[in-house]
Amino acid sequence: MRISSTQYQALMNQSLQKNQERITYLTQQGNNGYRIQVPSDDPIDSVRISRLKREEAAIDQYRDNIAAISQRMSKSEGYLTNMVNDMNSGRDLLVWAANGSNTPEDLNAMVTSLTSLRDSLLYTSNSIDQEGRYIFSGTATDVAPIAYDEAAAPGARYSYSGNTGDQNVVVANGITQVANQNLQGMEDLLNKLDATIATLSAPGVDISDPAVRSVVTAGLDGFDDGMNLLSSKVAVLGGQQNILKTLDANHANVSLSNQTALKEISQVDIATVAIELNGYTTALQATYKAYSKIGNLSLFAAL
Repeated sequence: MRISSTQYQALMNQSLQKNQERITYLTQQGNNGYRIQVPSDDPIDSVRISRLKREEAAIDQYRDNIAAISQRMSKSEGYLTNMVNDMNSGRDLLVWAANGSNTPEDLNAMVTSLTSLRDSLLYTSNSIDQEGRYIFSGTATDVAPIAYDEAAAPGARYSYSGNTGDQNVVVANGITQVANQNLQGMEDLLNKLDATIATLSAPGVDISDPAVRSVVTAGLDGFDDGMNLLSSKVAVLGGQQNILKTLDANHANVSLSNQTALKEISQVDIATVAIELNGYTTALQATYKAYSKIGNLSLFAAL
């Protein structure tokens, strides 16, 4: 059988090209560690990898959301807990004020501590985050939750200016978590405390006076209601944070499973690649040598 020079060159070029393409492909696999370089290499596993990567992206977003919400909740819980502690001291002071043994001067002296407490509660209620947004205004984060009207009479100066809307953040597939807080009801305590301060500031104030005792009693009730309000919020925040920790741990486990699956599906066996690469390299070198020797042969060389 005779093969023309043109046929021979075409066959050799085809062999060289195939070997070179295979070497390039194996080199890419060895460099990036991926078995599948293009979807057509393995369409079924390519779809599986794409699905796993989409799920991983969603899990990463869920975990980012959980981390951000948990930080906000922790900060809110800290503020609320401090306010409850302050209320405890204020309530104790009013219990003492209700003691009939206090002189007018004693009652007047309590005003300084109660005023500081009132201002501290107002300041904490109107706390802002690092972005300058109010923490306890519901979804109206650009509005201070507790407004103050200096022109109003004591007992009516404070009002709630935020709303009770919820900001829901997705933390898992089909699961959302409320990320914001509101302090509706806090204005009642501030108004009752403000009225108590005004009453106890009067010269010659007498706790045995029914009107005075009524104001002090209302102040005590205000503290009780305020502490119940904030304590319940602290309890809810604690429970929500525990749930988020559990969700985050579940996401971490799913992510680990996905990463393992991705590794098993997409990672190439480096040892196998090295063996194949060595084989194709040897074949390519042999083809070049054969091509060179055969190309130098001639029918007339022996004549």
